[in-house]
Amino acid sequence: MGKGDIKTKRGKIINGSFGVSRPHKAKKETAEVVVPKEKSKAKKAAK
Repeated sequence: MGKGDIKTKRGKIINGSFGVSRPHKAKKETAEVVVPKEKSKAKKAAK
C-alpha cells in the first residue's frame, strides 16, 4: 500500500484525485442578501 494504491490518502495525492480518503476542503458559505418582505411589497404596490 502506498503511492499506487488509490484507496489510500497517499495514493490519491499521487494520482491527483479526491474521494472518501481525501475529501475536498469545505467551502465557506457565502452570505446571501435577503430582502425583507415588507420592502418588496411596498415596491410592488408603488408600481
